[in-house]
Amino acid sequence: MRRKIFRGIFVLAAFGLVFVAWAVWVSGVFRHGSVETAQARRSSPAAAAVATPTAWKEPQFASVVARGEYLARAGDCVACHTARGGQPYAGGLATPTPFGTLYSPNITSDRRYGIGNWTEEDFWRAMHDGIAPGNRLLYPVFPFTHFTRISRTDVDAIFAYLRSLPPVARRNTPNRMPFPFNQRSTLVFWRALFFRPGEFKPDPRQSAEWNRGAYLVEGLGHCGMCHSAYNALGAADANAQLAGSLIPVQNWYAPALNSSNELGLGSWTTDELVRYFKTGVSVRGAAYGPMSDVVFHSLQYLSDSDLQAIATYLRSQPERASPSDQQRVQVSPEMAAELAQQGRQIYVNHCAQCHQLDGRGSGLQYPPLAGNPSIAMQPGTNAIRIVLLGGFQPGTKGNPRPYSMPPFAQLLNDHDVAAVVTYIRQAWGNKAPAVSPAVVTRFRQVPVE
Repeated sequence: MRRKIFRGIFVLAAFGLVFVAWAVWVSGVFRHGSVETAQARRSSPAAAAVATPTAWKEPQFASVVARGEYLARAGDCVACHTARGGQPYAGGLATPTPFGTLYSPNITSDRRYGIGNWTEEDFWRAMHDGIAPGNRLLYPVFPFTHFTRISRTDVDAIFAYLRSLPPVARRNTPNRMPFPFNQRSTLVFWRALFFRPGEFKPDPRQSAEWNRGAYLVEGLGHCGMCHSAYNALGAADANAQLAGSLIPVQNWYAPALNSSNELGLGSWTTDELVRYFKTGVSVRGAAYGPMSDVVFHSLQYLSDSDLQAIATYLRSQPERASPSDQQRVQVSPEMAAELAQQGRQIYVNHCAQCHQLDGRGSGLQYPPLAGNPSIAMQPGTNAIRIVLLGGFQPGTKGNPRPYSMPPFAQLLNDHDVAAVVTYIRQAWGNKAPAVSPAVVTRFRQVPVE
């Protein structure tokens, strides 16, 4: 009975929120919020003068388009707007979230399904304000909370590049979201609480390189989308920016990017970080999971000066408290000792040939496990997932023949995986808590996207 009453109250509250959101929206409380304003912008002479897709191919636009391509790479746009096996930028990639599954839209120059009919102003408003043509509020899975910091010049260049792409007539896939999350009007409240549009403002106390790094990390690169903790409403925790987080639903752990926390970027040299960004491998470890995709689609294409700026900015970040490991399960000292003992033999049988008995690895091909901060992070999430699913380095110009680790999900049971992960987290001077077989079971059941 109580459950029915609660559901009834929830439904009434949801309808109330929708009604108020509609009322606020049509009253034009938010900047650029009224339909009249949007229509006036699109009917203005400046908007009408926007070049056609073919005009973007004229010689005078070549440098703008080239810069737009570079910036689109920096923003990793192709990774989200390309379905597996699909045409680049034609959309359709599923992004699971706690609120439902969203599908990226087609952003090619197709006039029916893409952005072929958009104006520069339409694109700017989507990037800067998170509002698509027709006053359609965009879900924050599209990182407009970060893209709002991008300069107008850079946004226009990205638009020029996208308009230069060949049209792909691919219909957009509808999102699969339950009520009330499928009601875009409710986003008015989310935006009022968590979104403040505004371009990046350089810090006069910092160097030009530091400010360039901040612009890329906080804006185009939107690193905080993965590496920051989120609250129950899907908004980034302002007190835990870049402090690490378990990526919802995907269940990979994006480690802290603060100078001292977890990966300890403050102890990396700038050259080490640049090499890692450029190739996906370093003497300290290799990129894997979602980070492997970022290196493959985005970071390897950036200039050394931009990568150095990113490294400079990240290495300067103050330590912030990381969120608690949501997958932590306490393991008794007796069980931890038993797991480590059993794990040593599993390691000798299956891992030592590549990573060596002393855990030092072999060059850049087989990353070291001894002293590897990604292995010893408080959450054992990534180590478990790599043992289960394998570790796949990105293929880059600097690492054209990447070495990969095979999956062991079919060979090792949950207890075995917990044992070997516990062993490598506690051997060779590593000092990290043991992991429970129950946690391995949980991650084995996570679907592979």
